[in-house]
Amino acid sequence: MNSIVSPKLAVAAEHPTHLAVATDLAAELRLPLATIPFTGAFTHLLAVTPARLELRTLDSDAPGPGPVYVDFTAGAMAHRRRFGGGRGQPLARAVGLKGGVAPTVADVTAGLGRDAFVLACLGCTVWLIERSPIIAVLLRDGLRRAAHDMEIAQIVTERLHLYSGDGRELLPRLTARRRPDVVYLDPMYPHRQKSAWAGKEMRLLRQLAGDDEDAPTLLAVALACAGNRVVVKRPRLAPALSGPPPTARIVTPNTRFDLYHRVGLDPPAR
Repeated sequence: MNSIVSPKLAVAAEHPTHLAVATDLAAELRLPLATIPFTGAFTHLLAVTPARLELRTLDSDAPGPGPVYVDFTAGAMAHRRRFGGGRGQPLARAVGLKGGVAPTVADVTAGLGRDAFVLACLGCTVWLIERSPIIAVLLRDGLRRAAHDMEIAQIVTERLHLYSGDGRELLPRLTARRRPDVVYLDPMYPHRQKSAWAGKEMRLLRQLAGDDEDAPTLLAVALACAGNRVVVKRPRLAPALSGPPPTARIVTPNTRFDLYHRVGLDPPAR
């Protein structure tokens, strides 16, 4: 059995001009406020910098990744937006993007928002639900900064809507008046010794968000709340989540999308 050691976090401002922001964030998250340069019994620091909000690893005995932050304007996300394959990519096909159809999507395991951002760039309106408060504030900061980027500001402000909370409780409340066409789940992948998730950044996110052992329960909630379908992202060879079997699958070399269609809807081509 794999055990998860919860990180010990503090909030700090990299520059005195950001102390008020750091103080408010520490109060919001109920975390201690620290100072830089930093010493103490903490393993991670949520740092307010002039450029962005960063999650930093402090444990010198177990070197972690570089700072973890959300950036939709540059790097891998900008490349994926421009060259990711458009509506022909497996993610787009899985949620039902075709022709002029742009479904509404509830991403109930939003994480750092990467898949949600791709879907928004392709025309979907996406509700991002994230239950880890730390990941949620990183995502909030990334969305705030992206809203000031001329190239993607309209996409971010009009199509991406963030909610912090447990999807099992929040999704039924959000869908009381309007069901999303699609509910999207990307739970933590099963533990493996040699796989992509084992990267240092993903291990840190697992520490914050947990193993998603309640994913089958979340699937049941999603099936009750989706308008058209539920999509679950899995490793290609991993078992499906406990519950009803998928009605269709879209398989790539490393990833599989399990599709659960509501009665009366035709599944897409495999």
